[in-house]
Amino acid sequence: MAHYVLRRYGGRSWFRFKLDSGVLRMRLLAVAVVASLLPALPAEARAGTTYYVDSRKGDDSAAGTSATKPWKSLEKIAAADLKPGDAVSLKRGSRWTGTLTLAAKGTAARPIVIQAYGSGPMARITGMDGNCVVVSGDHWRVSGVRASRCQWAGFEVSGDNNELIGVGADHNIAGVLITPSGSRNVVRDSTITDNNRMSVNDSEPGNDSGAFGVLLNGDNNVVSGNTITGSYGPSIDFGYDGAAVEIFGGDRNLITRNISRDNLTFTELGAAKGSTATGNVFSFNVVTTSRGRGAFLVTRGPKHVVGPVKGTIAVHNSVYLPGRQTLGWSCHDGCSPSILKLRNNAIKVGGQAGYEDGKGADEAGSVYMGRTFRFKLGRGSVRADPKFVSSKDLHLRPGSPALGHGVRLGPEWYGGSSAGAPSLPARPDAGAYPR
Repeated sequence: MAHYVLRRYGGRSWFRFKLDSGVLRMRLLAVAVVASLLPALPAEARAGTTYYVDSRKGDDSAAGTSATKPWKSLEKIAAADLKPGDAVSLKRGSRWTGTLTLAAKGTAARPIVIQAYGSGPMARITGMDGNCVVVSGDHWRVSGVRASRCQWAGFEVSGDNNELIGVGADHNIAGVLITPSGSRNVVRDSTITDNNRMSVNDSEPGNDSGAFGVLLNGDNNVVSGNTITGSYGPSIDFGYDGAAVEIFGGDRNLITRNISRDNLTFTELGAAKGSTATGNVFSFNVVTTSRGRGAFLVTRGPKHVVGPVKGTIAVHNSVYLPGRQTLGWSCHDGCSPSILKLRNNAIKVGGQAGYEDGKGADEAGSVYMGRTFRFKLGRGSVRADPKFVSSKDLHLRPGSPALGHGVRLGPEWYGGSSAGAPSLPARPDAGAYPR
């Protein structure tokens, strides 16, 4: 079904496969990122000193502890002796070139906070000399900042128990990068758009890569409630590259309730030999495209150079990819029920609804429409039009065969009870909006 080309760049391994039908080319980057959910905290639990920073009217010789006497530079923030419970308020409309380095450590009860103040657009950090926001510390809560046109990643997170909430990332190679050391982090309620640059795009065959919304490498992270669009960049080698979310070598990550539009793929998964990418869950995501090419989920068995990827779960996702060069899901190079489990999805594509080889995936309770099918329908799954409201609104219309069509599932299907597993009826609707 597929072949791969191994490629090296910057000390990282990059892998590529191509569907033998020729309808879709995709890539897996051997770097990925992930995030995990932290509890909301009342303001009094994190009370500390608040510092203010204004790129236009600030002064690094000022006290910085009031909006009338703010600091000016990112370097001043990096040099500050920030303590648990402290906050740094960035003036809306501010612009900086450089890197915001966040290396201090908060605590679970008293995180260190980056937040916005004033009126106007989010503060913007840009610059091609480095990643724009680098979080190497633990227990940071970052909001109200936009990372745009950075060297590689808008946000790089290598610490633990950090949150990116309501941030923006655009025109980077990767909007958000969570490194292999980053675990139990959260990326939520953010806008990650048009990260469509390539890190390599030259005439050497098989080495192009880039255009990622989120790259995930660590364990026990959560990517939730984000809008991820435009991860789709031109490639000399492959025509186009890009993905909303990729996981490489990360375990037990939860990707849930995201809106994905006009990305080349929603997700690909892989792991280096001797490493794992086990138990990752994709739930309640809405995936659409207006482009002629696209895919929802791609994973690998043990015969692939970046397989096996074990225990992936895709449950209650809604997918509409009308172009002919599209793919619902692929489980190849030794697929088996231990590799991929799918439940209660509503998938409509203009190309191939799904692909499996080997023993096949563990699939049930879903509704599929596609031009071709290369998998065996599981218990309760049917070939039928799920009847979405529109190409962008994937709620179900009255009379949809997906209404009441799903099978009953326990909390383990949604990442466990601690991940906020929903309470659904015995026969929920298939798709991302079950009742």
